[in-house]
Amino acid sequence: MPKPKTIYICKECGTQYSQWYGKCSHCDTYDSLVEQTASHYSVDILGRGGVSNWQSTTSNGKSHGQPAKPRASLKFDQITDRQIARWESGYGELDRVLGGGVVPGSMVLIGGDPGIGKSTLLLQVSNQLAQRYRILYVTGEESGQQVKLRASRLGVSTPVSVVNQDNESATTDVEPQPEAEVASADLYVLPETDLEEILREIDSLKPNLAVIDSIQTVFFSSLASAPGSVAQVRECTAALMKVAKHEDITMLIVGHVTKEGAIAGPKVLEHLVDTVLYFEGDRFASHRLLRTVKNRFGATHEIGIFEMVSHGLREVPNPSELFLGNRDDPAPGTAIVVACEGTRPIVVELQALVSPTSYPSPRRAGTGIDYNRLVQILAVLEKRVGIPMSKLDSYVASAGGLNVEEPAVDLGIAIAVVASFRDRIVDPGTVMIGEVGLGGQVRPVSQMELRLKEAAKLGFKRAIVPKGQKFPDLNIEILPVSKVIDAIIAAIPQHSLEDSDLDPDEEE
Repeated sequence: MPKPKTIYICKECGTQYSQWYGKCSHCDTYDSLVEQTASHYSVDILGRGGVSNWQSTTSNGKSHGQPAKPRASLKFDQITDRQIARWESGYGELDRVLGGGVVPGSMVLIGGDPGIGKSTLLLQVSNQLAQRYRILYVTGEESGQQVKLRASRLGVSTPVSVVNQDNESATTDVEPQPEAEVASADLYVLPETDLEEILREIDSLKPNLAVIDSIQTVFFSSLASAPGSVAQVRECTAALMKVAKHEDITMLIVGHVTKEGAIAGPKVLEHLVDTVLYFEGDRFASHRLLRTVKNRFGATHEIGIFEMVSHGLREVPNPSELFLGNRDDPAPGTAIVVACEGTRPIVVELQALVSPTSYPSPRRAGTGIDYNRLVQILAVLEKRVGIPMSKLDSYVASAGGLNVEEPAVDLGIAIAVVASFRDRIVDPGTVMIGEVGLGGQVRPVSQMELRLKEAAKLGFKRAIVPKGQKFPDLNIEILPVSKVIDAIIAAIPQHSLEDSDLDPDEEE
């Protein structure tokens, strides 16, 4: 028997090395190489019986003998058509990011920071789906009693069946909510981390949906590496994917994230699954964002908005109201923009604060916006409008902490900065939509009709938009502009600019 060969694998990116190094040259992380024993078995593809006439094949791909025949491959007309009916999860925001609902037999990976609410969301979704389907909730981080306690806090009004180590089911009734009356539910909880035991339970229970919380805690005993390592995560995910596709079982998998925000484990983990969702939000704020990064069954970059309340996560059907300030009492240095996340328009209030600097170089800070774009807009205001931004500290933030990094919010940032510099109030019934060019132009943006419809629905009366685009007939006044200076004059009332030195001729 040959001597086992030792290799070193980076636990962050999966790169293999023949010897140990202090730093992975592929992902630039220190002390991330772990020692593993490589398999000494080799796969001889050409020696298998499947390609017996390999040597007799000519260069043009035709064999000298009998005509070529497919062994297992099919043409498109030989594959049977099947209409896949999506499941409604009970939460419209989750259905939105999944592309219309849960696809049977799909594999969904949900990542997020610790304590953001991943397990809470999946337990609530499992409870909703358990009214119609058989659900298995596999927890590797909590015991059955802990899951029951959390279910009681969330108001889960269904009997939860906990499967113990001896595969004996014990039904524990959770105190129901007064307004909820549920006849029965198939929700089973399995506290287990051994992959073989999990697969054995899936084969016995045959659930319609299985939740794995989390994939970093699951281990395959045949591998010598520790749970959460690159090899363990890769092999366990591949085994679960094979079961999901063969048995048509939907898998919802929780993934831990690194300190940089990426899902821990090999990058192949995100390639194996069908959908990748990120659960984002400030732990000290109430709202949570569920964002689509990859989706084989729908559009990407969709978002769903949730709010953390005392009894769990609650949907926010109209997120624009969450990110709007008090329009009845406007403050200087604020502007309203309409940002688009996927196909969802969201009205957001931007706040700016400009003050004289006491340092040799002024400070710039942005919360919820792209810092590089902020610096670029400040340079345009100094060069094209004449505001001495090089002598001023500038701070810009989005209300609620929502990240709005698309170019369509450039005009709102510029208007908010100018309003703060002049200590003026922008008309609270006006929204700003447009990209700011380096020459001071206001450039067109995409999805203008969706943005204007959202603004009109919330009662805004005017919209400052780029000139040259076609606009729908809505109950909102359209003010097309071609330059930043024109937008500033249109956004801030004329009587507020009487003592201003803003002049359209300055940019010539």
